[in-house]
Amino acid sequence: SLLLLLLAISVAPPALGDPGVGTVWPMPRSLSFGPRQLLYMDSTRFSLNQPACLLVQDAIVRARRSILDSSLWPEPAPRLQRPPKLPSLGDSFRRQSAYGVTSMRMPEPADAAPSPVPLSLVRVEVQRPCNESGGRLMWPSVKMNESYTIAVSGGQVNISAPEPWGAMYGLETLAQLISRYPDGTLRLNETAVSDQPRFAHRGILLDTSRHYLPVRTILQNLDGMAYNKMNVFHWHIVDDQSFPYQSYTFPELSDKGAYSGRHVYSQQDVASIVEHARRRGIRVVPEFDTPGHTLSWGAGRPGLLTACYNGKGSPDGTYGPVDPTNEANYPFLSALLSELSSVFPDTYLHLGGDEVPFDCWQSNPKVRQFMADRGFGQNYSLLENYYENRIISIATSGANRSVVVWQELLDNAVSLPRGTIVHVWKGGWQDEMAKVTARGYPALLSSCWYLDYIKMSDWKDFYACDPLSFYASAAQKARVIGGEACLWGEFVDASNAVSQLWPRASAVAERLWSNQTDWRPEVAEPRYAGQRCRMLYRGLNPEPSARTHMCYGRS
Repeated sequence: SLLLLLLAISVAPPALGDPGVGTVWPMPRSLSFGPRQLLYMDSTRFSLNQPACLLVQDAIVRARRSILDSSLWPEPAPRLQRPPKLPSLGDSFRRQSAYGVTSMRMPEPADAAPSPVPLSLVRVEVQRPCNESGGRLMWPSVKMNESYTIAVSGGQVNISAPEPWGAMYGLETLAQLISRYPDGTLRLNETAVSDQPRFAHRGILLDTSRHYLPVRTILQNLDGMAYNKMNVFHWHIVDDQSFPYQSYTFPELSDKGAYSGRHVYSQQDVASIVEHARRRGIRVVPEFDTPGHTLSWGAGRPGLLTACYNGKGSPDGTYGPVDPTNEANYPFLSALLSELSSVFPDTYLHLGGDEVPFDCWQSNPKVRQFMADRGFGQNYSLLENYYENRIISIATSGANRSVVVWQELLDNAVSLPRGTIVHVWKGGWQDEMAKVTARGYPALLSSCWYLDYIKMSDWKDFYACDPLSFYASAAQKARVIGGEACLWGEFVDASNAVSQLWPRASAVAERLWSNQTDWRPEVAEPRYAGQRCRMLYRGLNPEPSARTHMCYGRS
């Protein structure tokens, strides 16, 4: 049997140059190395036990491209290098590392490592049926199994996963484990990996309303998510500023609500984004935020928004949230949400519900009369409750769909159906997470991961935020399903979206995936810098991660 040892760097150091080359991000649940190395060759074959599993066939093509394309790998740096630091001598050692605290026997010195052997075969096994022949498609879901194992030994790599999503991640991990050495060879050590995510929901929010983002930019973000094992694209597609979604039921919404006819997402655009995501195991959860944040809707839908009144009792020409008293609004919203169910296959829809201003409702005499007729008094939270109950009922009826809402709905005592996911984004998130989970709702966290706020080395702050670091019972913490890094669009467009998101979102990705014990940023930093280089070589434009880390071969 193979004796697996910790820290392959001590046995045979990776290529000179980039920090973190040959390491994995996010850190797997269990990762151990042996002394023997395998040479990845042009002749190395890949096999799949279910050839009709097109998702994994596609992932194999991507993995081979990542491994074989020399542009992905640094050239050796033409400068002196410090010798690799070996553990202190002894029959055994115990050390704290990026892999957690592990006890095992000390590896042999590097000069005693066995000669590399050719890697002949990468065998990929998907255990459950995966047949996409004849146009059948498999879709990622909140309940998908993303676990996988890797065993590297005897001239072979064996990747095994219950479902194709885990097989994709196993191939990504394999690609990260392979390093280019100074002699030009591609090598990986004997390795054993057993991995699965800590949280089921690991998301990125992109705002395409305040500044329109071209489809290419969104696809680049999806690639970055796949490199970091993130699985939910929260598409904040419309807002006050613009309505770029081109509805086939109500085309006037984008005709009059988008910045221009060029700044829209056609049905073909949306389908290409959803498919690009699906092939990478990423769910697309769209957000159509109401009743607030809807100013751009109004031009294309007269009567949708509440007319605001001045102190003299006359309309002042401005508009507020959706008018909950206009009965004609509900069939319109029902038809729009029905369309979204067919365009976006995921079973979840984000309904927003945040930052609803009451002042316009308070100024409108028709709204005040509606309040009086229903006995709401002056409590406009009851009016919000009335609207939200109706819109949630519409969204969840007959479509096998559940909803996500921002935390204000819970804070304002809106009656939410069981299973509604509450998205926490404000300060004081520890108390809010405790409140949400105490009431039995699944919780998502974003409060500490607003990537549109920038400061030096802020990735360390993102890395330090643990979604479970609040006082609550184990049953409550089990209701935390994950979190999202948010990139709001006030100061973000195609020129900086990718560089502002990555690699900072990588820190969030590891927090949501890994179950390690050592979360010191100084321990993670070499791997973090290496992940930035890796994304750079794969065609993204991530910002520099630190002042002293260079990606060799790139300026």
